[in-house]
Amino acid sequence: MPASRLARAATSRTCLRWLAAGALLAVMAGASAGSPPHLPPATDLAAHGADAARRGEPLVVLVSMPGCSYCDAVRRNYLGPQAAAGEIAVRELDMTADTPLRDADGSHTTARAWARAHQVRVAPTVLFLDRQGRAAASPLRGMQPDFYGAYLEQALAQARAAVAAQK
Repeated sequence: MPASRLARAATSRTCLRWLAAGALLAVMAGASAGSPPHLPPATDLAAHGADAARRGEPLVVLVSMPGCSYCDAVRRNYLGPQAAAGEIAVRELDMTADTPLRDADGSHTTARAWARAHQVRVAPTVLFLDRQGRAAASPLRGMQPDFYGAYLEQALAQARAAVAAQK
């Protein structure tokens, strides 16, 4: 192969590598820019549940903990986009924090004590609550990446049906 042809081929490969690297950086920047670091915090489950019920929705609660990569994945890939689109009413609760929390019955507790009282031992756990703070669907514990979206949609449908039956 002539030297000029080899030089053109090497230049083309270099350009393709730069384009691929630029595209990868753009995708990574877009993914991180569009995903919230956390969902709105759970502070008053009575008020959050009432707001969700007015919309005919269950209150979705992501119980998470700091440094949990699976929590980040659930937040970024599933709950965050649905919340941003206005499809779900969602709050996040740190199961290791002693932050004040008003429960659905009006009593005052902490996020950590609430998680223990609701037997949440795994992060992430996604709960689907009705207006009274009762389970409207089975919780999603942990994360099964292959079918997580399907499990989430199934639980949301079950919770929405339970909330609609209460009206």
